[in-house]
Amino acid sequence: MTTPTLEHPSPPQPAPDRATLRRRRRAEAWAEAAAAGWKVWLVKIVALGIIDALAIYAVLVLITQQQWLIAALVVVGAVAINAVYLVPGLLPAKYLTPGLVFLLIFQVFVVIYTVYIAFTNYGSGHISTKEDAVSSLLQQSQTRVPDSPAYPVDILEQAGQFFLLVPDPDTGELSVGGAELPLEPLDDPEGSGFTVLDFPAIIANQGEIGALAVPLSDDPNDGYLRTTDGSNAYVFTSSLEWDEGADTMTDTTTGVVYRDIGTGAFTADDGTEILPGWQVWVGGDNFVRAFATESIRGPFVAVLIWTFVFAVLSVATTFVLGLFLAIVFNDPRMKSKKFYRTILILPYAFPAFLSALVWAGMFNQDFGFINQVLLGGAPIPWLLDPTLAKVAILIVNLWLGFPYMFLVCTGALQSIPDDIQEAGRVDGAGVWQIFRHIKFPLLLVSVAPLLIASFAFNFNNFNLVYMLTGGGPRFADAAINVGSTDILISMVYKVAFVGANRDYGLASAFSIIIFVLVAVISYVSFRQTKVLEELN
Repeated sequence: MTTPTLEHPSPPQPAPDRATLRRRRRAEAWAEAAAAGWKVWLVKIVALGIIDALAIYAVLVLITQQQWLIAALVVVGAVAINAVYLVPGLLPAKYLTPGLVFLLIFQVFVVIYTVYIAFTNYGSGHISTKEDAVSSLLQQSQTRVPDSPAYPVDILEQAGQFFLLVPDPDTGELSVGGAELPLEPLDDPEGSGFTVLDFPAIIANQGEIGALAVPLSDDPNDGYLRTTDGSNAYVFTSSLEWDEGADTMTDTTTGVVYRDIGTGAFTADDGTEILPGWQVWVGGDNFVRAFATESIRGPFVAVLIWTFVFAVLSVATTFVLGLFLAIVFNDPRMKSKKFYRTILILPYAFPAFLSALVWAGMFNQDFGFINQVLLGGAPIPWLLDPTLAKVAILIVNLWLGFPYMFLVCTGALQSIPDDIQEAGRVDGAGVWQIFRHIKFPLLLVSVAPLLIASFAFNFNNFNLVYMLTGGGPRFADAAINVGSTDILISMVYKVAFVGANRDYGLASAFSIIIFVLVAVISYVSFRQTKVLEELN
């Protein structure tokens, strides 16, 4: 028999003291912090690298456009962002910087730029600089020189732009030129970076190639080379002659002299302007035009009055209907309240602009559901008559807006304590007295700010007006593109972006006026709301 070997247990290890435990925990914490720190720094470097790359690209583009101030602001912003996230500490700034950047770009910059544009003549015919206007005037009035020789050309392309490659008729030396590059010798055709277009490529881009005018020299009065077939070019000269020293543009066919009188366009002695012009500072002229020019002031005042009427009636009708339905469905005796409430909020669930388009079809005079089905085929011009179009807008806005008021009023009514109403009943008050003296005042305290917000929303309810009526029917005697159902915001949009004559300066002036009106109304309304709270 073998004698079993007895295993003696190892002696117990002494428990580490508190100092050793603290050192271990501190070392583990430092190790975890170091690992997390490297990850954080890696994320920072990648994110800042992307931001810096975008900033460098933006600065290069702005410099090519000679936008020096904006380029400097981009540089300052990029440096500030790098400083915030690379310097230790500054923890609040690290959280606030993203929101601050978006606030500056999408709010502050937009407001400042709108104010700046309001004091200029920026719009159709006054988009660019004076140099661009001179070049455009000379190019758009070109006629072919009768005895111009034919220059054999090749069409070149580089970075999406087209150029003409022209051999000298006598020496055969090659010259190249583009819309913004006068003809100049081409020393190394093979290493120039140009691509010679073949016939299919010329056909595919014949519109742009046909519009290409290459200056013969730095003096635009010397003429331009243009081609119609991509193989031969001819000399064109302008019927206008530009005198840089006298700052005049002369029509060589009529002898009329146009001068720069500071209005942003060359103007004849009889006041006739030739466009395009250029952008200049006009001070408060846009605001003066808005209130002093009859063909603008009349439509503007009509639109202003309708905007207030529309906003007030929209809030009033939706609130009254929403409150009525909330009272009805808040009654404990009402059955299936959840089902009815779900049905009532369905209009609120659909996108407003889609609903407006559907209602526009329903209001169609000839084929609309309302005329054909509900009114037995009556040809009522809902969207063509000024008064009926306004009624249609109010009807649609009531359908879109009452679910919101229903929800708000339901919540406000349910928040009123029952013991207050019970106290009124004990004192002998009837249903109407309880509603008038107890429920409605308490309701207004919580709902009044929302009514003010709803007023501001309807004051600028662009989607409904533009999608339903397009602002029409249009005023026949208006100098701007505006109609009977336009509100201020839709009028601003149409003045700025709809039609051939777009006046960004006037539209920006209107925007400032709208901002002042909404700010004043909101201030007065919230003051009245505070009075309601104090009374209750």
